[in-house]
Amino acid sequence: ASIRPSQAAGHDKLITFDMGGTSTDVAHFDGEFERAFETQVAGVRIRAPMMLINTVAAGGGSLCFFDGTRFRVGPESAGANPGPAAYRRGGPLAVTDCNVMVGKLIPEHFPRVFGPGQDEPLDAHTVARRFEALAAEVHAATGESLTPEAVAEGFLKIAVENMANAIKKISVQRGYDVSPYTLVSFGGAGGQHACMVADALGMKTVFVHPLAGVLSAYGMGLADVAALRERTVEQLLPPDSTTLLQLEEVLEELAASAVAEVTQQDIPRAQVKVLRKLLLRYQGTDNALGVEYTGDAQAMIEQFEELYRSRFGFATPGKDVVVDTATVEAVGDTGNSQQCWSEELGDGRKQGQGQGQDVPAAVS
Repeated sequence: ASIRPSQAAGHDKLITFDMGGTSTDVAHFDGEFERAFETQVAGVRIRAPMMLINTVAAGGGSLCFFDGTRFRVGPESAGANPGPAAYRRGGPLAVTDCNVMVGKLIPEHFPRVFGPGQDEPLDAHTVARRFEALAAEVHAATGESLTPEAVAEGFLKIAVENMANAIKKISVQRGYDVSPYTLVSFGGAGGQHACMVADALGMKTVFVHPLAGVLSAYGMGLADVAALRERTVEQLLPPDSTTLLQLEEVLEELAASAVAEVTQQDIPRAQVKVLRKLLLRYQGTDNALGVEYTGDAQAMIEQFEELYRSRFGFATPGKDVVVDTATVEAVGDTGNSQQCWSEELGDGRKQGQGQGQDVPAAVS
């Protein structure tokens, strides 16, 4: 959802940061969408392609509480009802309340849609009173004196650390240095925390789209149409010429099926790009990595070993490499991205209802 708007604004190496009410979703992008072909859910191994997105229970509604020895944030959430304490429905303290307490969220800048009658502003008074009580609870348990603002700041630091760790899992722990990347902030709560998350990761640029609060929906309107096909191969590489021919046949068959699905959605064949990949792994292991199919066995092995070394810190040259799976993706360009962004960025201003608005902000 965030990739096309970010690319149109000139950002190509991206860490997407989607913070909503109950959770934060993060992903890594460096020219192509990353997928996980095997994952575990509740201890069950699932082999199916899906976008590689990491989710952590940290959102605007994540509960903030003191367990007698330390501050805790989440994973429980206040939800939409009753919501955070500031919503005037008797809800518990949440991350949103922390931002009210430290002045990041100013009630006068929000519509009067809170309370039982949905006609009142955010309740900063109740938030302040609840944090004062929590500060007194901390003092009674530990002897440490904290201001209400310091308590709120402490909870925010924990939330930010949780989100930064989620980003490290899909970037730093996989061999990527995120310092030259752009943090793409969107979601209802993203803008309140993006700079703190960027600081925690050593990132120097944050990109905030004017429609960041609804960027998931907006981005879907700009998205390409894609179809993915895959087939298990389980053959050694480098293969002999016969096996290479068999791989070519498999990839062509998968490509024909994927392209047919895309063109059935009224996208001309000339606007469909076909991407062919092989998932390779060392024989006797189950860590498969995707490499572009080039028809050159040695080049693909070298690419695999470079990826393996980047991911795990070492490689084993000379060890047998297995073609685990052949995958083909057909991507149809809908033209929505170019048309929409040429209108918005043509003169450096976005025109709407006769008035200009600032275009996406990149903060370095």
